[in-house]
Amino acid sequence: MFIPQSYSLAVILCIITMLCWGSWGNTQKLAGKSWRFELFYWDYVLGILIFAILSGFTLGSFGEEGRSFIKDIGQADAGNILKAFAGGVIFNASNILLVAAMAIAGMAVAFPVGVGIALAVGVIVNYIAAPKGDPVILFSGLALIVAAIIIDAVAYRKHSQAQSRVSGKGIILSVSAGILMSMFYRFVASSMAVDFSAPEAGRLTPYSAVFFFAIGVLASNFFFNYLLMKKPIEGAPLSFRDYAAGSLKVHLTGILGGIIWNIGMSMSIIAAGKAGFAISYGLGQGATLVAALWGVFIWKEFRGATKQVNLLIFFMFLAYLAGLALLVYAGA
Repeated sequence: MFIPQSYSLAVILCIITMLCWGSWGNTQKLAGKSWRFELFYWDYVLGILIFAILSGFTLGSFGEEGRSFIKDIGQADAGNILKAFAGGVIFNASNILLVAAMAIAGMAVAFPVGVGIALAVGVIVNYIAAPKGDPVILFSGLALIVAAIIIDAVAYRKHSQAQSRVSGKGIILSVSAGILMSMFYRFVASSMAVDFSAPEAGRLTPYSAVFFFAIGVLASNFFFNYLLMKKPIEGAPLSFRDYAAGSLKVHLTGILGGIIWNIGMSMSIIAAGKAGFAISYGLGQGATLVAALWGVFIWKEFRGATKQVNLLIFFMFLAYLAGLALLVYAGA
């Protein structure tokens, strides 16, 4: 299977993760013009599973390093399979809340607040479990990212008050999503071997871990998303008849969103062998910066903002960039 052999390549994979995790939300924005997020999410989950299978039979099956995808699945302990599966369940609960927040408050708010909280708590949890990198530099970078989260929340509140559309529900959903999202990665990481090249018996390697994670996402969706369809956060209840009424284009948009997200997840897990889980997760969650850029400059979610709000947004970007740079340096 494919495994990076250097820290620099691992950082490149983490940057790909950051771009993918920060960009998949655009597919929801595109589909959301005529498509409720609960309906979009069925296709999104399908896209996650499709890429997990494709990557397993390609990158996970070629090369001489480690175990092949099918062989790895066959030898896995039930406990490790359950950990990766549980990671998928936890992620799904958090991500549904994030997509709901994005539909209400926009990408420029849902990602910095929700994913920013997930980044801060997740880095701490993953570093305690598997310490790798300079802790002083690592947590200094984390402090800057937390500052960026706070700045973004303040900017959103000021802008919303000026536009007379404060959405406390959007902030609450974002915070709830972030707390849950900080936990899922550790479950997947704990199911995996320490050395991907020579994995211990019973442990998963990146491609099998992502596969069982995707199964967890799909299985839990029949509970979480179905519940939201019947008792939505906003709007009228939905049925599977509404889902079936969607066009091919809108379904493919959702599937593309899931594929993009899982490219990021796979690259992050693969990179963790060289970068460590805390740094790999932290850099990937720099997606917040990418999503905020999309929200501000493409979707114009801060259109008509005052000079004070624009200045806050500038400092938010600056703090995030500095924090991410310190995360990279901590691992080097």
